[in-house]
Amino acid sequence: MKYLLFVLLLPATLFARERPFQLSSPDKRLRVSITLGDSIRYSVQLGKEPVVLPSAISMSFEGRKTGATLLRSSMRQERSVVRPAYGPSLKNEYNELILTFSDRYAVVFRTYNAGIAWRFETAFGGKTKVLQETATFRTAGDPEVFFPETDTWTSWEVPYKTYTALSGMENGKKAITPALLSANGTRVLISESDVQDYPGLYLQKQNGTLAGTWAAYPTRTELGSWGNFVSVVKERGSFLSETAGSRTYPWRIISVTKDDRDLLENSLVYLLAPAQESGDFSWVKPGRAAWEWWHDALLPGAAIPSGMKNRNTALYKHYIDFAAEQHLEYLMIDAGWSDVYDLRKGKPETDIRSIIQHGKDRQVDVFLWCVATTLLKDLAGNLDYLRSLGAAGIKVDFFDRDDAEAARWMADIAREAAKRKLMVDFHGCPKPTGLHRKYPNVINYEAVRGAECSKWDLTANPDQHLLTTFIRVPAGPLDYTPGSMRNRTKATFKPVDPGLPMTQGTRCHELALFALFNQPLAMLCDSPEEYRRNPESLAFLSAIPTVFDETKVLQAKLGEYAVMAKRKGTTWYLGALGNWQEHALTVDFSFLPKGKTFEAAVYTDAPDAGENAEHAVRKTIQVTASTRLELPLAPGGGAVAVLKPI
Repeated sequence: MKYLLFVLLLPATLFARERPFQLSSPDKRLRVSITLGDSIRYSVQLGKEPVVLPSAISMSFEGRKTGATLLRSSMRQERSVVRPAYGPSLKNEYNELILTFSDRYAVVFRTYNAGIAWRFETAFGGKTKVLQETATFRTAGDPEVFFPETDTWTSWEVPYKTYTALSGMENGKKAITPALLSANGTRVLISESDVQDYPGLYLQKQNGTLAGTWAAYPTRTELGSWGNFVSVVKERGSFLSETAGSRTYPWRIISVTKDDRDLLENSLVYLLAPAQESGDFSWVKPGRAAWEWWHDALLPGAAIPSGMKNRNTALYKHYIDFAAEQHLEYLMIDAGWSDVYDLRKGKPETDIRSIIQHGKDRQVDVFLWCVATTLLKDLAGNLDYLRSLGAAGIKVDFFDRDDAEAARWMADIAREAAKRKLMVDFHGCPKPTGLHRKYPNVINYEAVRGAECSKWDLTANPDQHLLTTFIRVPAGPLDYTPGSMRNRTKATFKPVDPGLPMTQGTRCHELALFALFNQPLAMLCDSPEEYRRNPESLAFLSAIPTVFDETKVLQAKLGEYAVMAKRKGTTWYLGALGNWQEHALTVDFSFLPKGKTFEAAVYTDAPDAGENAEHAVRKTIQVTASTRLELPLAPGGGAVAVLKPI
């Protein structure tokens, strides 16, 4: 029988005495305390207020007996700026504590002004099996919990469930991360970063508190589920990962704030991720994409046959002509252009090379959809083929896993696609944990209850949009696919599939999703013909960029409303998003440079938008830094504006 030793940090004899360490954030407001007694425990305070009570952390490995003698501790500061391949520069300011123990392992803690993080490091050499990890989050009080609840290891497109108190949640309930807790006005966002060759973090209520839980390593899989092309786990081992013995492990992140605006500016997942790979990524071009799938490729009133059964060369060239007309950068061609099991088996009615060349002649590039398992059967060969077609990027779908093997797949795809100058849009995938920092060609992820759900149920709605803004957006880009021109109130909405779907919320709410959500690759989900019938909305969608030089969060209240202003060059774009409640907001334009006047094209909910959600009012006004503008938000409402200097 193989001899197993369950390692590290747990037995009472591991530490000879309790020894406290403290680490404060650069602004001194946040503090983490670490004690070494019968285990490693951390606690978190904001000012004098306890946020996380002493909570145990640990890891265990196969066949490694680790003593727990603390060899040394060291501290350092970092004060630098991170400049992403696209988007605004980020301050990277933190204090760090490294606790190095005998038997070649360490625990690293960091404190930022926005939160705290920790991770384990090992220097075992060779290969090792991670048997288990312990990460507990004993929050003070009895917080309200915003829980993206799931009972599987396979889905991240789940709605948020709200528990008014943690005590009211049954033991065993499980959720993906990020997840948010709120008590006494303090927001606690739990997330992770730098997940490589390791399963993703879920949260589960255990013994009255929240603790991490992870998918064990798959030992037997077979194709099944959707389309019979998803890798379905049939058996799992008794370990989390078999991995390099010398490595760092994922960061566990606790963001803490009393100001909801901070959540919308939180960049800890990105900052804690590995630095960008060396090499030139200037070829990565964020942008907007026309897309056929959401509206079933229906072109009401067009001069050519349309619909899913008529997806062919002529139809896709029609989409490219629309994209070129509106200065959209891309066309996304979704499932159906090739055999799902063999990317090199095209469809005779769809001449992909001709379509892509038609786009290049009009400065419109093309993304091509594929199934993850099909792509991975011959990753290098398939990527070479897709590049030879002239594709600018790929949409890789149906991972439906969040274990260590799936994390390895995503990293392999990102790395090999980068070598071939292919951008990547991950779908049916776990939430982002910073892979897009290491490989900026990873331009988007799904991992959200997106607009596709409007085809099937009621869960993609303004209440969910607001929670997504505060909870999911901080993790990284999300491919929500907004842009519907069939907008409905809560009372008049109904799912439509097949056919032309509608969405919940007002027209201005739908437009504001482009300003609030982080979408470096932004899909316009509706039909070109629908956009042409709505020229004022199309003018905004054709103008707004997908990445920006500067962001200001003007107002925010968790789950209720958010107002942001984003600058690209000298032009500012403003978005206000509301839940199902009516709101009367006043926007302060003091973020504008003093002494300059801007012409603002302002879109607001019409007075009757509570009854007819498509009704909006567009007006042009002049604004300066001293302007105060009232924005009335209907139930499920919103507002947008484009401000150009005069």
